[in-house]
Amino acid sequence: MLNAQQLTQLKNNYWFAGLAEYFQHYIIQHALVFEKDKEQRIFLSGDPFDGIYAVLDGAIRLGHIDIHGKEAVAAIAEPIMWFGEISLVDKLPRSHDAIPTRKSTILQLPAHAIQQLLEQYPEFWYHIAQLTSQKLRYAFMELISLQTQNLSQRLAQRLMYMLNGYGNHLEIQQRTIQISQEQLAQLLMCSRQSINQELQQLEKMNVLKVAFKKIDILDLQQLHQIAHALPAHDH
Repeated sequence: MLNAQQLTQLKNNYWFAGLAEYFQHYIIQHALVFEKDKEQRIFLSGDPFDGIYAVLDGAIRLGHIDIHGKEAVAAIAEPIMWFGEISLVDKLPRSHDAIPTRKSTILQLPAHAIQQLLEQYPEFWYHIAQLTSQKLRYAFMELISLQTQNLSQRLAQRLMYMLNGYGNHLEIQQRTIQISQEQLAQLLMCSRQSINQELQQLEKMNVLKVAFKKIDILDLQQLHQIAHALPAHDH
């Protein structure tokens, strides 16, 4: 059962806040809330669909580890971000792993509850499509930024995405991002050394402050300006 603080968090989620009151009540009534320890899997690539999830506290690494132990990270899901809906739509097994990077509190809307809701209200598919297209939009934006932006712009943009919960937050309330430099390097497909240099530069500009496995954003406006600066052209 969701407590008062978790309910408030849920209502700051862009997708949830846009749902009709009945759908909100249905999710609250049927949701399971549980805790997972660091590295205790929620689901793995290849697992069957068992519901959709939201992060209430902590952080979830969405990615994959290959047979050689090499890790690829697509996103770090933090409060309050929904994930796991892709397999509902395409009826295929999970496409990636979802593993906590620290102790986390998770909300799950189980598969049977979703199926029941969709059978009774087929129009709810529209809201599932919203969740999926939200991620697709950010995936396309990331692909475009890879080709058009330098690393400092891409880093600033990714930090903005994370503060905004990849479009999940109605407003930015939290200015701290819990992430290691190694994870940031994986997300941006560059070396840890490059990320460290970029973060040091932003620290000198008083845009942010780096601590152990976390980044405090000091100047949101300046970070936004760097992320949306026009790319420099070669002369």
